[in-house]
Amino acid sequence: MSNPLALIAEITHRCPLHCVYCSNPLQLSATDTELSTAQWISVLQQAGKLGMLHVHFTGGEPLARPDLTELIAAARQSGLYTNLITSGVGLKGDRLQALVDAGLDHIQISFQDSREGAANWIAGARAHVHKIDLSRAIRGHKLAFTVNLVVHRQNLDHLEEMIDFIEQLNPDRIEIANAQYYGWALANRAALIPTQEQVSRAVEIVAAAEKRLAGRMRIDSVVPDYYAQYPKACMGGWGRRLVLINPAGKALPCHAAEVIPGLIFDNVREKTLYWIWNESSSFRQFRGEDWMPVPCRSCDRRAEDFGGCRCQALLLTGDAAATDPTCALSPMHARIQAAVAQANSNAFIARPAATPSLVQLQHSQKDLWSYRTNPE
Repeated sequence: MSNPLALIAEITHRCPLHCVYCSNPLQLSATDTELSTAQWISVLQQAGKLGMLHVHFTGGEPLARPDLTELIAAARQSGLYTNLITSGVGLKGDRLQALVDAGLDHIQISFQDSREGAANWIAGARAHVHKIDLSRAIRGHKLAFTVNLVVHRQNLDHLEEMIDFIEQLNPDRIEIANAQYYGWALANRAALIPTQEQVSRAVEIVAAAEKRLAGRMRIDSVVPDYYAQYPKACMGGWGRRLVLINPAGKALPCHAAEVIPGLIFDNVREKTLYWIWNESSSFRQFRGEDWMPVPCRSCDRRAEDFGGCRCQALLLTGDAAATDPTCALSPMHARIQAAVAQANSNAFIARPAATPSLVQLQHSQKDLWSYRTNPE
């Protein structure tokens, strides 16, 4: 087995936003279970020695960690390309400069919409104006800059306007990401899944934007899972390219893997990254082809999509080893077709659940939301 290419460092689950499409696990790690600075530095050093190429600092909101500058410096010293995936809330001039000085290579900011009211509603926080100001500040530094836009039923009707808005921020790359149905996004699926008309129109709009912006800005976008004929190669295949470390130190093949019962996820407090990658039962569970059911086992695409997403298979069929039902060849594909049929019916589609539900769900977890908007 070749060495992993990237480390996804989920350094905290604390977050100032309460996005209705959040795909993080519903059972989040509390602040008092997070890895210490020294423990994260050890992980980063091990990642460098293992031959990983880059690290993605994410969360929650990674800016909630006051030691983020120190962690970025440690990653750079370990030979890793550093990417910060952030809402931008809490990031101002002095701290941005400190992150750049520490060795930050790339920053990705999420936007929820081009319209301030809608963006703040989806995010559950008044963050839109700050994100715009921060985007302008980023262009004053030698940083690669990506804008991530999550699209869904509630905003796809003005995708062209949103692309025009992002173009004015002058990023190097636009990532148009369809909502993925895990966590709260799955609970809110009926309000988020787009119609066929929206998807078809979006494909045309993205194609036109790619042509117009060629050479200036890269656009990455794929057809949403539920409308694709075949599943995506989730995370590049289970345990094939990436290692995700959650705030409590558990090593996962993907951010949602803990929904799968019966798997043991080893902790970097107790095992090395090298051992976890090569020996951990959870990483080996769905590697290769021996686990594959029919029709995956004989499918010509099995080395391209690896049977699709294991977490999605579990959530939709009850079996993590099933063919991802988004695949047209899956015996369970009717479940996807039913969801799509509902989305395209005249039935009333409720707006996503209000953010207080999410806050109430997690309120009992000690200090989870103890986030200062100016963690200088």
